[in-house]
Amino acid sequence: MAFTPNRRFRRDYKRIFKRNPEAANLLLLLCELADENGQVSLAGPDAEGQLALLMNARFEDPGAWQLGGRHE
Repeated sequence: MAFTPNRRFRRDYKRIFKRNPEAANLLLLLCELADENGQVSLAGPDAEGQLALLMNARFEDPGAWQLGGRHE
């Protein structure tokens, strides 16, 4: 099931993006990885390292606006 951001998520993403763009994109990545119950499970002891690899693979520029549309 693909993640489809709703209005509330977009509002929260925008608020977080203004303070820390990388954190907003990490939130987006975690939402995309989450299952139906909202749980993210990463195999192995180095979850932070795996998230860093996934961030680099998923986003060309982790500090750029990643939601569709334009950033105001």
